[in-house]
Amino acid sequence: MKTKLGLLYGGKSAEHKVSLQTALAVIRALDLEKFEIHPIYINVEGQWIKGPELSGPVDNVKALEFSNDNQLSPLSLAPSLFHAEKQEAPLDVIFPLLHGPNGEDGTVQGLLELLNVPYVGNGVLASAAGMDKVMMKNVFAQAGLAQVNYVAFIKSEWEHSKEEAYSKVEAELGFPCFVKPANLGSSVGISKCTNRAELETAFVEAFQFDRKVIIEEGVVAREIEVGILGNDYPECSIPGEIVPKTDFYDYKAKYEDGDTALIIPADIKDEEYEQIKEMAIQAFKALDCSGLVRADFFLTKDGKALINEVNTMPGFTPFSMFPLLWKHTGVEYPQLIERLVELAKERHQEKQQIKYTF
Repeated sequence: MKTKLGLLYGGKSAEHKVSLQTALAVIRALDLEKFEIHPIYINVEGQWIKGPELSGPVDNVKALEFSNDNQLSPLSLAPSLFHAEKQEAPLDVIFPLLHGPNGEDGTVQGLLELLNVPYVGNGVLASAAGMDKVMMKNVFAQAGLAQVNYVAFIKSEWEHSKEEAYSKVEAELGFPCFVKPANLGSSVGISKCTNRAELETAFVEAFQFDRKVIIEEGVVAREIEVGILGNDYPECSIPGEIVPKTDFYDYKAKYEDGDTALIIPADIKDEEYEQIKEMAIQAFKALDCSGLVRADFFLTKDGKALINEVNTMPGFTPFSMFPLLWKHTGVEYPQLIERLVELAKERHQEKQQIKYTF
C-alpha cells in the first residue's frame, strides 16, 4: 500500500518562496512506488488550496502555486483538505514544509492535532518555543545550556522609551551585537550592529517583521551545526561548519548569493563534537522536540560550545545544511524523507494510546 502523503507548503510568511523551493525538492525526491503525493498550497493571502494528486515530478515552483477563485478560509477548507472523497481513505501523513510564522510556530501543528492527523516534525509546544527565540533561550537557560548574553523588547516598550532600550543594549551587551526579529527564520530582518546609529536602524528593521525583537551579544567564534533525527531516542549527525564570506550568515548569503561555504564534516576535535552532540540532544529534549531539528552552535577559540538556536523546520532542499549533514552521515535525501514520515506515524500512534476519559 502506498502512503498518501499531503505536502503542506507556501504559507503567509516572509519565507513563502523558501517553502516553495522546499516542496519542489521533496516532490522530486519522493518514490512514486511508495507515495501518493497530494499538494496543499497556502498562498500569501493565507488561503488554503488543495491541488490535484501529482503523478510525477514538477518542473518549477510555478506549477505548485495553484489559483483559488472560491476564496475559501482554512477552517472551511480543512475537512476536505485532509480527507478525500467519501469513497477514498484520508491522507495518511501531512508533511508541513512551512517556514516562519503561520507554519513553523505551532499554529498549523495545532490544527493538525485537532484534526488528529499524523504529521511530520515537531508538535505545538516545540514548534512555538523554537520559533520564539526569546522563549527558546529562556528554556535553554533553565536547562543549564551555555549561550550568549541577550536582551529582548516588545515594540510598544521600545516605542515608549527608545533611549532606555538602546542604553540597556549598550550596558549589558555592548558592540558588536545582533538584532533579530524574535519570531522569524532564514535570517530575515537580522542586522549586525557596531555602534549606536546602526543599532537604532536595526531596531526599526527588525520591528517590521515582528512585535518582539531579541538582541544578542556578538562573539568571535566558529558556527557549527548538527542535525537531530528521532523522537524519544534522538540521533545526532556529524557536524558541519558555516563559513560565510559576508560579514555574517544573512538571508542573501543563504538563498541568493550562494556566497557561503558549508564544510562537512567540520574540522573540530572529538571532545568538541561530543560536547556539541550532548548539548544538541539536551536542547532537543528540553523543548520536547520530535522528528527533526537543526541545532546551531558557536564554538569559541578555547573550545567552548555555546548553543545559538534550534530550528524545528530547517531548510530542507537537498543543498540545505540539515539534509547535507545527514547525507554525509549516511542517510540520503529520499531516505531522510521516508524516515521522517515513519517517525510521524510512530509519534501519532503513541498519542492514540493516551486515554482522555476516566
